[in-house]
Amino acid sequence: MLAIVAAVVFALALLFDLADISSDAINNSTLTVLGLLLIALHLAGVGGGANWRPRRRGRR
Repeated sequence: MLAIVAAVVFALALLFDLADISSDAINNSTLTVLGLLLIALHLAGVGGGANWRPRRRGRR
């Protein structure tokens, strides 16, 4: 899920760069760093979901 959000952030950074849109708080480098952070969290395993089903020891 975080990889999809990172892809959206990178797309926004590209659109802002192509349209020369920038603000004091949000600019292309801010969006790029945010996208890299989301990719790093995705690769670290954060946001992958959890498997809450109980384990079976064996079939009977």
